[in-house]
Order: sequence, then C-alpha cells, then structure tokens
Amino acid sequence: MYRNINVREALELDDAVLIDVRSEDEFLESTIPGAVNIPLFNNEERKDIGITYKNVGPDFARRLGLKISLQNLYEKIEKIDKIAGGKKNLAVFCWRGGQRSEFMASVLDAVGYNAYRVEGGYKAYRRYVNEYLNREVLPQKAVVLHGLTGVGKTELIILLGQKGIPALDLEGLAVHRGSVYGGIGLPPSPSQKAFESSIVQFLTGIGEFGLFVVECESRRIGNLILPKSLLNTMKTGYRVLLYTSLSNRIERIKKAYTNGPGQNVKLLQEATSSLVKRIGRTKVDELNGLLEERKFDAVFAHLLKKYYDPLYRYPECPSEDYDLSVDTGHIDRAADVVFDFVTNLPEYKKMVVGGSPYGDRRKA
Repeated sequence: MYRNINVREALELDDAVLIDVRSEDEFLESTIPGAVNIPLFNNEERKDIGITYKNVGPDFARRLGLKISLQNLYEKIEKIDKIAGGKKNLAVFCWRGGQRSEFMASVLDAVGYNAYRVEGGYKAYRRYVNEYLNREVLPQKAVVLHGLTGVGKTELIILLGQKGIPALDLEGLAVHRGSVYGGIGLPPSPSQKAFESSIVQFLTGIGEFGLFVVECESRRIGNLILPKSLLNTMKTGYRVLLYTSLSNRIERIKKAYTNGPGQNVKLLQEATSSLVKRIGRTKVDELNGLLEERKFDAVFAHLLKKYYDPLYRYPECPSEDYDLSVDTGHIDRAADVVFDFVTNLPEYKKMVVGGSPYGDRRKA
C-alpha cells in the first residue's frame, strides 16, 4: 500500500524521484523543483474530462478518466522505470492530492515501487513556498554585490558558486539579465511561481541560518517580482562594491549581448526603441543607426554614462561606505578576494560548523 506524506516529507525523502502526474500545461507553468512530468491525462484528455464533468456529470467523467488512464498505462510505467534508474522511492503528486495521484501511486505500489502520495499535491507545495517567503526578512544572512552595470556581478556570482560559496544567481533563475537588453539571446523567463520555487529551493538548501551571496537587484527582473522578504534581507546584508574601468564594462556588455545571429542587431534595436520615452526619439534613432553600423562601443558607452550610471549612482572606485571594495578588472582575482571575505565571516563559519550542504565544498 502506498503511503501518504506531506510536502516537507516529500522534499526530504532520500534517494527518491518526484513524479508530477498533472497535464503538460500544468507542469510547464510550475512544478516542484526536480520533478519529472508523467501526465496521467494530457492537455486534451484533461479538457475532455472537464467538459464531460460539466455537461454529463461526475460519474461519467470518472468513467472517462478511468478509460483514458488505462490506455498506454504500461508505456507510462516503462517511462517511470527509465527515469527511476533503479531508485525504488517514488513520490507522486497532482494538483491537490486527488484522484490522479491516488491512482498512479496505487499502480506504482502494485508494480513493486515504494510509492508515496503527496498530500495536498502541488497546491500544498505552493502554500509551503508562500509561507516560507511570507515573512519580513529571511533567517539567512546576505552578502550583496553592488556596482555599476557591466562590472561583472553575475560572472562573480557564478565563479563563487563554482568555489563552493552559496551563490543565489537571481538573473540566472529569472533567465533575464535585468536591463532593457536583459532577455536578448535567452529563452523565455519562467513563471512567477516557478521563479519563487527556485528561490525557496536554494534557500532551504543552505539551511535556516546560512549565508549566501547575491547581486543587488531592483524589485523586478524582467517581468518577475522578487519576494519582499528577500529584498529586505538584501538591504540588511554585507555590502560589497565591485568596480572597474569603463572599457572593461563595455567589453563585458558587448560579449553578453552581441553573441548571436547577426550579432543580435535587430533585437538590440528593438530593445533600444523601448527607451524612447526616457532618452527621446532623436537619441534612439541615433543609437539604432550606430547599432546598424556595428558601432557597439559607442552605443554601450553612451547608455552606461548617460542612462545606467546616473540611474544607479554607484561609486567608480573604492568606497568606505561598503564592507569591501573589489576591482573586477581581473575577475578570477576578484573572485578570490570575495571568497576570502565571505569565508571569514562569522555567519559562514557557523554554517560550516553547523553542517550545511555547502560546508564541505570550500576550494582553495
């Protein structure tokens, strides 16, 4: 017999596979991080069952659901066998822990798996995420990277993560770089629900009293909104200022945004045109003309000095207003400096002693 477990138990289940039996569209909107989708009913089948329920009644809808679920059931089990790869623990969930997960959990139990059914389904997981984020500040301490556009904040986040430091790459999770050009060359951003789930997955991974490095962000990254508790935690965190020359910043931006078909000129022009209310039609046309001629340095230099730098107002050199100031002209060297700073903080040492998953991943 399968066993009912709550969301927290499912997330803490050892050596297990999470199986989302909802339809493809439900899964694509958001799921529990790490879950795989084995729909009991696909999009069209779910729609047909809903129509039958509304027009004919629940009994006929259940019969239709049973008929559909028995079709290709063996193929679904074979897919699960491949995904499980020898793992015996399978946790199944649907929208709210109803008949879809109950049916699949029963089948998996019958064919020899240790099957678990997540009570409340994905809806219960959303409550878990909301409860985690719905507080004034997070229990963890933040080390916040500040600096003008192009100083290498995201590069540093990635390098610190590779060194074993808990690094929350918000722009990576959002699939957006945060600027007017932020989505160029990238796939679509996730849903707000999926974005929040990824943040909670990261934070629970470092423990309730851990420490993490994060880039300073505004309330929005593209169309996604940062949780208030995370923003408040960033405001009270350690402050690290990154700075470098204008030429280095231009090179970083050029590398990020012109690496695509036709050097992304058309996309860059479209994004620049969205600034018309802020910099005027004459300047937009001038910049788009320069983009057409591939004069990227001139375009990015103007936007940095005349638009982004006045907007953010960060120092261009070391400042006593920050806990640490770092020149990112040599990004690997800068990562070493920040690494030493972070690993000597009392919160980090406490996290290592406390047995955080990140505690044994330090690299010299």
